[in-house]
Amino acid sequence: MAAVDVELDEAYPGVATVRLNQPERRNALSAEVVADLVAAFDRIESDSALGAVVVTGAPPAFCAGGSLSDLENLETTDDALAIYEGFLRVRRSPLPTIAAVNGAAVGAGLNLAISCDLLLASNDARFDARFLDLGLHPGGGSTWLLREAAGHQAVVAMVLFGQILSGEEAAAAGLVYRCVPADELLPVALSMAARAASFPRQLVRRTKETVRAMAGVRELDDAVALEVAAQLWSAGQPDFAERLAALQARIAGR
Repeated sequence: MAAVDVELDEAYPGVATVRLNQPERRNALSAEVVADLVAAFDRIESDSALGAVVVTGAPPAFCAGGSLSDLENLETTDDALAIYEGFLRVRRSPLPTIAAVNGAAVGAGLNLAISCDLLLASNDARFDARFLDLGLHPGGGSTWLLREAAGHQAVVAMVLFGQILSGEEAAAAGLVYRCVPADELLPVALSMAARAASFPRQLVRRTKETVRAMAGVRELDDAVALEVAAQLWSAGQPDFAERLAALQARIAGR
């Protein structure tokens, strides 16, 4: 059995579901899982028919973090980077990504969730930084990712004060977009991903680049300057001409 499965559902065209599939280990980021996760994203991004990704875990956990044996042998920068590579590869993806958090997201598993563009949580989800509980400093850009996702207070509460957030609490804190009942989690995630996958692929990639770049922008004039070249590029693409013509035809047919 593969440590990570890639699933395609005809009901949600253009969407790949990446499922961590070692439930007996609570989907911990072992070397095997990391390698399979990297390979899965390499395959998905090379397939022009795929335009969005949902990341989830085989129940009962989303991802319990780095494997204990790897953490026990953590001595060098390369050791740490080998664990980080699983979620950093997800973070680097040019495709829109959704974390469907269906259980515990702990330590590096929390990093995996917040490396995605959008987080959805079930009411069974738990978000637990846990680094200090283990006597371990946060790693992998965890505090930066948390701050970007939910702000300073979330970092302090979860990392320094050891607060564990339920799905509902994470939604209230702004860490996740929505919290939904467990049986609705994947359908909601897949429906949202399919919507993103229905847009022109290169346009989605460029828009994602812009959204990421906006993290460092503080002035409106700078934001306008950042967007103008990309919007002019999109206005010259065949996808825009085709979609505009279709819209005009629908309006004319009313």
